[in-house]
Amino acid sequence: MEPRWAESGRDGPGDDGQWGHQPPSSLFLQLPSNATLRFRGPVAKAWGAALDQEEPPGFPPDQDGGEAREQESVPLKQLPLCMVEKRRLRLQEQQAAKKWSHWERWRVEMRHLREQVGGALLYAQVWRDSLHRIEGHFGTGIQSYFNFLRFLVVLNLGGALLMVGFVVAPNAAFEALQLNQTQRLENSMVNSSCLEYDPSKRGLVSYFTYLMDLLSGTGFMELTYLFYGYYQNSAVDFVGFSYNIPLAYLLSTLAFFSVCLFWIVRRAVHLLKRSLVSENGALNTYSNKVFAGWDFCLTPGTMVHLKHNSLRYELRMDLEEQSLRWRMAQRSPSQRAALYVLRGVLNLLVVVLLGAAFYCIYLATKYAQQSQDSDQGQQGVFVRLLVAYLPSIVITVANQLVPLAFGFIVRLERYPLSLEIKLTLFRSVFLRLSSLLVLLFSLWIQITCHGDPDASSCQICRYNHQQHPCWETSVGQEMYKLLIFDLVVVLVVMLLVEFPRKLLVTHGPAIMGRLWGQQEFLVPPNVLDLVYGQTVCWVGAAFSPLLPLLNTFKYILIFYLKKLTLFSNCRPADRTFRASSSNFFFLLVLLLGLAIAWVPLLYSVFALQPSQACGPFRGEPTMWSTLLAAIDALPRVAREFLQFVGSLAFAVPLFLLLCILMFYLMVLANSYSRLVKELKGQLQLEGRDKVFLVTQITELS
Repeated sequence: MEPRWAESGRDGPGDDGQWGHQPPSSLFLQLPSNATLRFRGPVAKAWGAALDQEEPPGFPPDQDGGEAREQESVPLKQLPLCMVEKRRLRLQEQQAAKKWSHWERWRVEMRHLREQVGGALLYAQVWRDSLHRIEGHFGTGIQSYFNFLRFLVVLNLGGALLMVGFVVAPNAAFEALQLNQTQRLENSMVNSSCLEYDPSKRGLVSYFTYLMDLLSGTGFMELTYLFYGYYQNSAVDFVGFSYNIPLAYLLSTLAFFSVCLFWIVRRAVHLLKRSLVSENGALNTYSNKVFAGWDFCLTPGTMVHLKHNSLRYELRMDLEEQSLRWRMAQRSPSQRAALYVLRGVLNLLVVVLLGAAFYCIYLATKYAQQSQDSDQGQQGVFVRLLVAYLPSIVITVANQLVPLAFGFIVRLERYPLSLEIKLTLFRSVFLRLSSLLVLLFSLWIQITCHGDPDASSCQICRYNHQQHPCWETSVGQEMYKLLIFDLVVVLVVMLLVEFPRKLLVTHGPAIMGRLWGQQEFLVPPNVLDLVYGQTVCWVGAAFSPLLPLLNTFKYILIFYLKKLTLFSNCRPADRTFRASSSNFFFLLVLLLGLAIAWVPLLYSVFALQPSQACGPFRGEPTMWSTLLAAIDALPRVAREFLQFVGSLAFAVPLFLLLCILMFYLMVLANSYSRLVKELKGQLQLEGRDKVFLVTQITELS
């Protein structure tokens, strides 16, 4: 970095009372940063030596376009320079362009083309104007929620195109064209009772029965492309090409999950860089909030006043945290022991609440599954619908009420405010995602007879055929009902809670408006709702191929509903979150939901026996056997290559190579961390230099 006096070309005091083009050497030696000059590498030494060299005032000499080529990776308009500097760099680039080779010219042209294409794609983004309007009225914190919602819409749309393009559309085309389908041979050793599966209703069916089937996914809905059980275990031969439906089903499902994993990780790594910079402890100072905390995207009006309140709240929270840490340091050992005992009791209460919620989900799932096969004719339509949605109702009630208890308990634990928010979010995330695991565990107990295939109910078919003749469709039905009920809850809350509250606060008695207040748009709970719904979609995607498409329509509808209620009923929350940190936190929780969805998928593919009466994998010991059979049918060279890739001879060297790569990255990260610490120390020295120079100027004046 050149000193400002060498860069600006202005003269300073010299022998005649005015500075020349270089500072006095004695003044340079007195700078605090000069004491560490010999420890800071050759670049810093060259910087110090440049002070003793005679250079003409004004701009630095042209380095034959080298500086322009160094800035080539960054567009000129994004450089933090004044217009004079930008004009100088533009002139240097034009002069150096005459000496460039054809390769350099082609590279610059390609860079300009990428910028133009990127600008065109920027205008083609979905909901671009809506997001800018939300950002202008409510800031970047609430806009991050809608950005995350748009990302989920695109993610589900990509998965829906994959599943529809390779699973649903080919099966529909083959059935419409009535092509010859070669049925795979079924195992002759299978008991005939295991092949019984007929979900269609007999006789006269009422309208309410069709409505019940539509909402619960039973009856005629089981004989549609929505669920696993409708697909055939056959291969279609046409125009010299064979399309293996089971293999396409398995590979499309694995590809959907892999694409989601790659897409989320790529986006999370990109946002992690911003999060590490913005959430660095060195930057979270009072001066940063006062001088750099304003959101210039806000339009004048009420939102400016709310942003003022938000900044005041952040400063107050920082002061309260410092005061709380000071009080914590002043506590006696007996007070600390009493506080730890209190926290232990409260955490035990949290565990009890979680256990009670999980046990209620287990009982609701068990009762709903047992009631669907008994006394259906004696129950009314509404009662049958209520029983079918009983697990979804219990999960939703637990997800709404238990976090309220968490918010009350965490205040008694006397944590700092920032830790209170993080701890409450962690407990809420654990509750929502674990509730799905409890539901899946309850279904697994019923399907596999508590994991005992020799039990009386599972001895014939190796799974509970009487209660779940097509267990994959049963799992898909539960996820389908959770998706429908989640959308219903959003509509009910908006119509029966948020709109009436807005009317009461606006047009009701003044005392009610002060006590209740206007609805706040809380970003973390709304994001947790999206993550929960996306996890439900992932869990059911393997057993309901059209579920990603339904989830896409659901999120599109939620976007417009949330936008409507945001502008009509809500105001920003007092406790705001930075967009950089919250975006990465959202993707981290989403990755956790995807990891949970991988568990039932991998278990179903590798360990659990498919249903014998339905689906594309009927007659197979596992779903993975379909891929092994397809590999055995390949030519010898391709078969041997794939077998080598799946053998230990390939896996062990790959594992060792990955370990070496991971060790190298760890060493590289460690070196970078040391470099960052050194740079932070240099920044502190530069700050002391400024204080020293200001002191010298004050004394001279």
